[in-house]
Amino acid sequence: MDSATESLSKLSINGDFASSVPNLQKNLHLLSPDQIKLAKMLMEMRQDHLFEHWSEPGVDDEQKKSLFQQVAKLDSSYPGGLALYIKTAKELLADSKEGKNPFDGFTPSVPTGENLTFGDESFIKFEEAGVREAQNAAFVLVAGGLGERLGYNGIKVALPMETTTGTCFLQHYIESVLALQEASCRFTQGKSQKEIPFAIMTSDDTHARTIELLESNSYFGMKSSQVKLLKQEKVACLEDNDARLALDPHNKYTIQTKPHGHGDVHSLLYSSGLLSTWQDAGLRWVLFFQDTNGLLFKAIPASLGVSATKHYHVNSLAVPRKAKEAIGGITRLTHADGRSMVINVEYNQLDPLLRATGNPDGDVNCETGYSPFPGNINQLILELGPYIEELKKTGGAIKEFVNPKYKDASKTSFKSSTRLECMMQDYPKTLPSSARVGFTVIDAWLAYAPVKNNPEDAAKVPKGNPYHSATSGEMAIYRSNSLILKKAGVRVDDPVQRVFNGQEVEVWPCITWKPKWGLTFSDVKSKVNGSCSISQRSTIAIKGRNIFVEDLSLDGALVLEAVDEAEVKVGGSVQNKGWILENVYYKDTSIPEELRIRGFRIKKDEQVEKCYSEPGKFDLKA
Repeated sequence: MDSATESLSKLSINGDFASSVPNLQKNLHLLSPDQIKLAKMLMEMRQDHLFEHWSEPGVDDEQKKSLFQQVAKLDSSYPGGLALYIKTAKELLADSKEGKNPFDGFTPSVPTGENLTFGDESFIKFEEAGVREAQNAAFVLVAGGLGERLGYNGIKVALPMETTTGTCFLQHYIESVLALQEASCRFTQGKSQKEIPFAIMTSDDTHARTIELLESNSYFGMKSSQVKLLKQEKVACLEDNDARLALDPHNKYTIQTKPHGHGDVHSLLYSSGLLSTWQDAGLRWVLFFQDTNGLLFKAIPASLGVSATKHYHVNSLAVPRKAKEAIGGITRLTHADGRSMVINVEYNQLDPLLRATGNPDGDVNCETGYSPFPGNINQLILELGPYIEELKKTGGAIKEFVNPKYKDASKTSFKSSTRLECMMQDYPKTLPSSARVGFTVIDAWLAYAPVKNNPEDAAKVPKGNPYHSATSGEMAIYRSNSLILKKAGVRVDDPVQRVFNGQEVEVWPCITWKPKWGLTFSDVKSKVNGSCSISQRSTIAIKGRNIFVEDLSLDGALVLEAVDEAEVKVGGSVQNKGWILENVYYKDTSIPEELRIRGFRIKKDEQVEKCYSEPGKFDLKA
């Protein structure tokens, strides 16, 4: 007991701060000086309920200390500490109870940005500019999620992006970054190759499994020194409008916690020192992307080219958006006091905001058949210098929101505990009006096919709306590759309609290629020549940089693999039984999860498969 008194006197604290909670006061001698400081802070923030149930000294002492270890972690991992978290929570909960409109006083308008048309001269120029600039970029993958919502028990980045080759999302992302790294360095004409940094934000749920996936696959060809993992911590849950921290119902010495949202990526990058390291290495751009969009890297070169050409501090990647579609719209908001910002406004907020500010029709399509407000897809390109300057002011803290589920209209109690949340794309909310914030719109077929809905939820999606499932995500890859080849002059048969897991989808030829074969449209065009055709039932997988397709007629399955030093020309007529998509039932537990959630598996009847493992020039004429 004397040591506690001594600790308190050194801190100029007496035990009186805990006098209203005798259970805490009696146990103060168990706590270190730092823990006593935290106890005083908790009492000042009206969190005395945390100690009301404490046992007499000598009972549960280790658990009492473990509570304070948890409090210390919650305090250190939140920018500004736990006291600021509780203070912010009280303010946001008061606003929520009053039904306060966060956009009160703001008028929406369409911001400035770039609308790209795939394959035209402007698009090709932006792609080239982006590839040049890529060696000055770092990539950040936000991958804190498990696949449970999809009906998949692994981490989402381990999920196969498509089943023709079985390439998982993380492998595809790493191979895409390596292809960009190599292509970008070719522009520097033999100077030493820069390694593009690749950071991954993980969570308690995904951290160990992400490391295991990387290590067991030798980092998919990337140097392990290029990859940095940043683990996101959870935040404290709140049990009422007074922002009292919620205790775990099964353990009175543990505070309930939940994820804070992907906005934490900014504070993690800042506190880790990575941003300064990147700046010292001469980097200029940071690209943020999320874990299950298999098309994204088809849009990255052109979008980065837009950022470099237009000198955007912030560039949001976007797709054309139908009015009232359930996807946020990128919007300029101008306040009556002159403030202005360009941010994502959620679709359920955009329509009423427009109606309340002199647009009686609300969110409607314009003459293009789409909303003038581009659809946000949560992929950002930030200019590193201005980004660091902004984070110096904020410590990486992002404007938060709270979304309590109230028991009834009185809004006095919650159905379950809530917490503050933040979103990566809300970073521009704190930027000055002078910041150059724009967007790049690219067709959804090229840029956006997220995998986030399980089969049952996807089957309930209204007809005509995207399913955003493992089924639609894989079909979108084949569709995108088919359309790119068509644009490059290949005759590709039209798709057929099929139903998998209750979802009607277009089935195009199953066309895949490694990023180093066709990183940009110019790359694809340079490798496809003459009169080429691919039938609807065909499959082609191209794994190798220097594989050239010339006068090829394909009706079946063709798998080509070649080392970088091998140059292969393939042509003639390839015809075989091919590979067939067989329906499977998503509740059939005899089938692997990653196939069940798609509703199909590939039956490999017959194929031509060639592997060129030696340097040299080769011809494959069927």
